[in-house]
Amino acid sequence: MSEPTGTRPFAPFEWMLSLRYLRARRQEGFISIIAAFSFLGIMLGVATLIIVMAVMNGFRKELLGKILGLNGHLLVQPLESPLTDFEAVAARIAGVEGVRLAVPIVEGQALASSPFNAAGVLVRGIRGQDLVGLGSIAKNIVQGTLEGFDQNQAVVIGRRLADQLTLRAGDNVTLVSPRGAVTPMGTTPRIKVYKIAAVFEIGMSEYDAAFVFMPLPEAQAYFNRNGDVTAIEVYTNNPDQIGRFRELVTAAAKRPIFMIDWRQRNATFFGALQVERNVMFLILTLIVLVAAFNIASSLIMLVKDKGRDIGIMRTMGATQGSIMRIFLITGAAIGVIGDLVGFLVGLLVCLNIESIRQFLSWLSGSNLFPPEMYFLSRLPADLDVGETTAVVVMALALSLLATLYPSWRAARLDPVEALRYE
Repeated sequence: MSEPTGTRPFAPFEWMLSLRYLRARRQEGFISIIAAFSFLGIMLGVATLIIVMAVMNGFRKELLGKILGLNGHLLVQPLESPLTDFEAVAARIAGVEGVRLAVPIVEGQALASSPFNAAGVLVRGIRGQDLVGLGSIAKNIVQGTLEGFDQNQAVVIGRRLADQLTLRAGDNVTLVSPRGAVTPMGTTPRIKVYKIAAVFEIGMSEYDAAFVFMPLPEAQAYFNRNGDVTAIEVYTNNPDQIGRFRELVTAAAKRPIFMIDWRQRNATFFGALQVERNVMFLILTLIVLVAAFNIASSLIMLVKDKGRDIGIMRTMGATQGSIMRIFLITGAAIGVIGDLVGFLVGLLVCLNIESIRQFLSWLSGSNLFPPEMYFLSRLPADLDVGETTAVVVMALALSLLATLYPSWRAARLDPVEALRYE
């Protein structure tokens, strides 16, 4: 049906009636309560989605940064013969364009003990210049210094390990390795005392409590390495393009090697994070969907309640389009305002999430984010613009779609039938 002359879409009277229907009156209290719940559902759904997605992104970014800051993007291991030519191989790999660092390492497990406690640790032998080049360690020294690391028979340990052993920089720590000297009576454990040169804290509890760094020559002697190393850790400028670096590193090594990249080493961990993130998104989207159904149900009840008003407006010349737009505006206002408020609430929470966590921990008297369980010392949140926009648009689309059927029903209402049964 065409619009009468002088009437334009979304005319002032349509807005006036829509806003009037949004205001609660005594006989329409139940409908208004449903509309209020619809608004709260949209708001909470959008806010929760934004917060959860931001926290999941923050987890992945923080964990990826810390894992790849300490472990190489590529692990190069020898084939056929021990890696005794590690100096030359590391130099050639470091010359590859895009490779930031090539670090020969010796790794082994040991027991770290003090007069107060003991703990299992992963000892990593590394050259002094390479340790300084690892920003995750060099930039997070909380006690002591890395100067003279190669010259002194000293070690660098994590903050949580130091706390567990009740030690500080300058104290002595005893390392016990089961693979010691071979005697006629068998292999005896190797026990040696080292001075703690520095203590680091990268913020990932698993690493801060387990890693001990030792000068490379000392580690070779401690773990009975005959002038070779366990592997070479390769750090690149772009870990997302690690497939391209595999070919370049293989060519630069000029010897048989076996490589494993960071995606293979952490496939299960990051795969689980991605699955959890997708499932959480689907589950929380149901909150928005339920709120959209609430908008539809409240509008259907409103249309039924306003049947007489619709009939009168139609007899006075209001078109089907005008009636449909009136109820579209009414339902859309709930969705748009709820969407906007939910976005603002989600943004506010994400920007202050660590302060909120600390307050809730203080209020409940318990640690709501134990580092031992979540591997991080603080609750991260990383807002992704594209993801946040998708959440807002999705909620807006669902709320608008929910208004179409009730608005169409209102527009199709026969004015004669509406007035006859009132």
